[in-house]
Amino acid sequence: MSQVAIHNLSVLTPPQRVELMRRAEDDLAPFIQKISPIIEAVRQEGDDALVRFAKQFDGAEFDVTSLAASDEDFDRAYQALDPEFVDVLRYSADNIRRFHQQQMPQTQWMMEICDGVHVGERFTPIDSVACYSPRGKGSFPSVTLMSIIPAVVAGVRDVIVLTPPGPDGKIDPATLVAADISGTRKVFKAGGAQAVAAAAFGTHTIPKCVKIEGPGSPWLAAAKVLLANRIDPGMPAGPSESIVFADHTANPDIAALDTIIESEHGDDSSVFLVTTSQKLANHAAEKIPEYWQEMSQKRADYSAAVLNSTSGGIVLCQTNQQAYDFINDYAPEHLQILSKSPHDHVDHIRNAAEILLGEDTPGSIANYMMGPNCVLPTSGAAKTRSPLGVMNFMKSCSIGELTRCGYQDMAPRTAIFAKYEGFDAHANAVGQLRKKAFGNG
Repeated sequence: MSQVAIHNLSVLTPPQRVELMRRAEDDLAPFIQKISPIIEAVRQEGDDALVRFAKQFDGAEFDVTSLAASDEDFDRAYQALDPEFVDVLRYSADNIRRFHQQQMPQTQWMMEICDGVHVGERFTPIDSVACYSPRGKGSFPSVTLMSIIPAVVAGVRDVIVLTPPGPDGKIDPATLVAADISGTRKVFKAGGAQAVAAAAFGTHTIPKCVKIEGPGSPWLAAAKVLLANRIDPGMPAGPSESIVFADHTANPDIAALDTIIESEHGDDSSVFLVTTSQKLANHAAEKIPEYWQEMSQKRADYSAAVLNSTSGGIVLCQTNQQAYDFINDYAPEHLQILSKSPHDHVDHIRNAAEILLGEDTPGSIANYMMGPNCVLPTSGAAKTRSPLGVMNFMKSCSIGELTRCGYQDMAPRTAIFAKYEGFDAHANAVGQLRKKAFGNG
C-alpha cells in the first residue's frame, strides 16, 4: 500500500506550494461543457429526462410515478433501519436543531439613529429551497439533517430534498428517515447536474425552488455555476478537505488517526496533517498505513490515494507561524487543532470553516452530532463564507421611518447631496415641490 507524502514547506518552490493549494473543483470548465446538454434536456423534457438520466448515470430504472418518495417508501425506510440507528438520527437532529435555533436573529429591530429618524432590519425566510443529499460514494443522512434542519428552523415554507437513487431505483432509507425527522417528506430522486436543473426550472413532479444548498461532486458544482442566473446556487461545498494541525505536545497516534477521517471520502478529497515536529511527522507517516489495515479496502484506497499526493499528506513547518500562514492561506473546510493547549493556537487562525479544539474533538463527531453544521465552504471559500446555517435560508430588509422632525433635519442635507450627484428628482422630493404637495408651498 502507498506510503504517506511528506511535504517540507521550507524547501518547496512557489509552484510546488501552489500545487498543495489545488482542489478538485479549481477548474470546472470541462464539467460545464459536458453538463450543458443535460441541463437543456431537463428544461425541455422535465421528469422524463430525470428518469432517463437516473438510468444512464445511476444505473437505476423506475418510471416518472416513482420520482417522489411515497408514504409507503417512508414506512419501509423506518422498517429497514435498526431502531438504535433511528434513535441516533433523532439524537443528532435534536443537537443540530438546538444549535441552529440559537442562531436565529430577532424578527425585527429598530433604533433611533438620530432625532426623529428610526432605522432597522426585518428578517424573513426565503420561500423555497432544495437540499441536496449526495450519494455517489456512499449515503449521507448526516448531510440531510444538516441541510434541512436550519431551513426548517429558519421558517422556509417549501423544503425539498434531491438525492440520487441507488442502483435498485430506491432512495437510501436513512436519507428518508433523516428527512422525516428533520421536517419534510418532499424527497425526490435526482442527482448531479440534473438535480440542479430540476430545482432551477421545476418539473411536473419537482417544484421550482429559489435556492439549492448541499455538497456534491464537480458535476453538481458546475451545474450550480451554469444555472446561477436561474437559482441561487448556495455555498460552494465540494469534495471533503481538512487540515489537522498538531503541535509538539500532540499525541502522534491521535494525529494519524484523525488525519485519515476526511481522506476516506474519496480520492478527490484534500487532507493534510500540518506539524512543526519532525518526530511527530515521522511517527504519523508510519502509523497511518497501520490504520489503513483497520478499514475496508475501498476506504483505505481512497485515503491512500489522497495522503500520498500533492492533495494530501504531511506538511512539515519550521515554526508555528509558518503553520498558521499555511492554514490561513489554505482556508480549510475542517480544521482540528491537536495540542495540550489548543486555545493557544486558535487566535492565530483567520480562515477555516470549522475549528475543532483538542484531542477529544475528532471530526467524525462534529460531522454527525455536535450540532454545528457540517455543510461547509470548500476550495478556499472559507476566506469569505461561513458554515451553512439559518442565515443561508433567510434574508433581511432594511426599514426606515422619519418623523416630521427627522425629515426637516435631513431634507436640506439630502437636497445638497442630490444636487451634487446631479439627480433632480431626488432633490425635488425633499424641496419646495414636496412642500407644495402637502399644501405648504
